[in-house]
Amino acid sequence: METGGRKLIGEMLIEKGLISEGQLEEALQAQKDTTQKIGQVLVGLGYLDENALYETLAEQLNVRYVNLAQFAIDKDIAMLVPRDVAERYEAVPIARGDGCIRVAMAEPGNVLAMDDLRMRLQMQVEPILASSEAIAATIQKVFEGTDGGGADTGGSDLDALAKSVLDSGVLGAKDLAGAEEKLDDRVEELVDEAPIIKIARVIIQKAIQERASDIHIEPERRGVRIRYRIDGVLHEVMKVPKYVHAPLVSRVKIMSDMNIAERRVPQDGRIHIRHDNRDFDLRVSVIPTTLGEKAVARILDKTSVLIGLDKLGMLPETQAQVETLIVQPNGMLLSTGPTGSGKTTTQYSILNKINSVEKNIITIEDPVEYQLGGISQVHVNRKAGLTFAIALKYFLRQDPDIIMVGEIRDLETSEIAIQAALTGHLVLSTLHTNDAASTVTRMVDMGVEPFLISSSIIGALAQRLARKICDNCREPYTPPRDKLLGFGFDPDLPENRDVVFYHGVGCEQCRHTGYYGRIGIFELMVMNAEIAELVVKRATANDVKEAALAAGMQTLQMDGFQKVLMGITDVEELTRVVFTAGQAW
Repeated sequence: METGGRKLIGEMLIEKGLISEGQLEEALQAQKDTTQKIGQVLVGLGYLDENALYETLAEQLNVRYVNLAQFAIDKDIAMLVPRDVAERYEAVPIARGDGCIRVAMAEPGNVLAMDDLRMRLQMQVEPILASSEAIAATIQKVFEGTDGGGADTGGSDLDALAKSVLDSGVLGAKDLAGAEEKLDDRVEELVDEAPIIKIARVIIQKAIQERASDIHIEPERRGVRIRYRIDGVLHEVMKVPKYVHAPLVSRVKIMSDMNIAERRVPQDGRIHIRHDNRDFDLRVSVIPTTLGEKAVARILDKTSVLIGLDKLGMLPETQAQVETLIVQPNGMLLSTGPTGSGKTTTQYSILNKINSVEKNIITIEDPVEYQLGGISQVHVNRKAGLTFAIALKYFLRQDPDIIMVGEIRDLETSEIAIQAALTGHLVLSTLHTNDAASTVTRMVDMGVEPFLISSSIIGALAQRLARKICDNCREPYTPPRDKLLGFGFDPDLPENRDVVFYHGVGCEQCRHTGYYGRIGIFELMVMNAEIAELVVKRATANDVKEAALAAGMQTLQMDGFQKVLMGITDVEELTRVVFTAGQAW
């Protein structure tokens, strides 16, 4: 509930005189060892009354607060929503208002919950804040001795729900088929109809359940294709009729605070939802195509960036080296790799590791993907003139200890970042290169003086994401000999004959792909005197790589093959992820 667009709850509590600054600092320190929000920590420490906390939260969210323990619940109203839905959304109807139903909710800002409740109740919903514990107790009390109540429209089986919605002839299919001009006239009316709300909810919830990172809503000549990117690979999961396209995209645009009437130019927006007690942000992009607007939503799981360095998949020696680098008082550590290789997750995991009350950490990102407590985060705003380079100049006046720059894209940004690294700051950033050694040559190509690079960069961490073998259908197999030889492994050598390799044969759990989840593949180059000298001499990336290998660096191929030998991934997946045409292995 502590979002960038509102005043932080801690500040509000101090302004109200409910807690002191010292108590807030103590609570922030205690919060690091828990998954609780700061308000819950303050209540647990005895510094704050629970009612006072929720009254302040309600003020922050611009809603009312109700203490359900002191409220007379009408069971008939409460049971208008089925028990499983009430528990899923932590929401329970408590009273009728003027043309609306008042619903006590733990997360009044949950867009999907509000849409679903409006559809089920067929009335406007007024969200009222209540504690999760009080809602759970109320649900237990209301449904005690019943079969769950309510008239559920079937939210558990999302595939069946989607089919039933579409098979029911929603949106006047008979009238609209082949009449696109009529559809355009009705779009604004249709986006508020229950079936479109339901379809949008189905698509988003199913994507989260399937662990998708992206949702693609793509218009085709005769229909609309819905695809999910799961473990880095796109899968078609649903097709809906063409007449659903315009109202569906418009519904997504409304949820993302975009202009529903503008269909000629690209638009960006954001949706915040809560699903299964987890917070998600959907970063939505809509572009016009020849067949209509295409929408893509990147699903950002707020818990995924707090998994810790030890969960990223680094081998113990690599992790130990990274942990040594990130406690340096100054210098620049760069994460490199293509888009979608997990650089942002690594950067946030590092920030989470080194974040403390004693450190002043500032980030400049485009955009801010995840919000981290205790860290000042700034997003790029080019229209207002706020670029990476401009922000960095002002950051240096903010007395920072650690600066994270979302990406180094040009000479000006790189020079200011290097200046910061040379003047007593730890700088974290990302760069698009194929391997760690190419980092220094890429910066030289940008126009940065080699002596500045050699004296500022302390390490370069290249990475990829490889799919993990599904544990449910994992079995031994014999990989193609030529692929093993490509990784420097000869299966015919006596010492290698007993090595067992694994792959997944495919099952329901992994969508018959043989893979489930992903793991990082890493290559860490630590700057030393020999590499620094080569950089100053403008040596090639291959020369720098040779020196790094001599100093003990494990390449992406070496690190990945270690994970093949450990039975985490297989040779085919590793080849797909780390092979670059023309690259010497």
